[in-house]
Amino acid sequence: MSWGVIATWRMAFEGTALASEVLKAGGSASDAAQELVENVENNPDFRSVGFGGLPNEEGVLEMDAAFMDGDTFKIGAVAGIQDVANPIAVARKLSDEKFNSFRIGAGATKYAEEAGFERKEMLTSEAHEIWAKRVAEVTEKNLNPYDGHDTVGVVSLDSFVSMTAATSSSGLFMKKAGRVGDSPLSGSGFYVDSEIGGASATGLGEDLMKGCLSYEIVRLMGEGLSPQSACDKAVYDFAEKLTKRYGKCGAMSLIAMNNKGEWGVATNVEFPFCAANAENEPAVYIANPGPNKTTLIKKATKEWLDSHGFD
Repeated sequence: MSWGVIATWRMAFEGTALASEVLKAGGSASDAAQELVENVENNPDFRSVGFGGLPNEEGVLEMDAAFMDGDTFKIGAVAGIQDVANPIAVARKLSDEKFNSFRIGAGATKYAEEAGFERKEMLTSEAHEIWAKRVAEVTEKNLNPYDGHDTVGVVSLDSFVSMTAATSSSGLFMKKAGRVGDSPLSGSGFYVDSEIGGASATGLGEDLMKGCLSYEIVRLMGEGLSPQSACDKAVYDFAEKLTKRYGKCGAMSLIAMNNKGEWGVATNVEFPFCAANAENEPAVYIANPGPNKTTLIKKATKEWLDSHGFD
């Protein structure tokens, strides 16, 4: 029985383990992806997603999320939603809507309330204190306010060869009100086709959305490239082109998995991610850009894990 799951950042490890149990038991890729993302959304220690996420420059926590079914191409997404416990659940519900399946701002929040989703004060006192400190630092030291933009992104495969992609983020810390990055945008923050595979992105949304890299990786896998080769080609070719044409390239990291449970990753920064499949238990890996448009990947050491909150 083949199954697999891959997700961005160390914060996804516990969720990856939960998703693995769902998939090993014969559960659906969609349920596994939602389980993983909700685990991250519910943990206030992860400052870039969900409860305890960091707010915009006005001190308001605006969250983005998306969900895509690789069998049907159904997509649901929210952007700038406020005070809803699990934006990914709202995005999944929206994927069943024939019309109005991408809702933003007050419209997204109203939809969630009318659909019976749990309302919750998502800005914690700790996150507010971090915001207030940053506001003071920006004013006193004339600093660039922007800091932090880690999205939890996941691609999952179940034993029925159905695939799902999902994302959730509170976006760029200290962003302007109403700013939306790549995370809820199809083809940019995520894309999945169960006949091929899926991909998801994390990094600086304003640069990621210039390349539609999640779609490009799936397209390359469809032409016969392995997930790793597809990631390397899409990410490093575009990073080079963007630097040449735009003058710079922000952080970008992409994960991918094909419909055999094989995975790949490419990044232009040091990038931890989590993965598991029928042959490999859930684990944290570290990716770094390598020579000649390749990626160096190794399993996280005990020292690294200890320093990042693992017992």
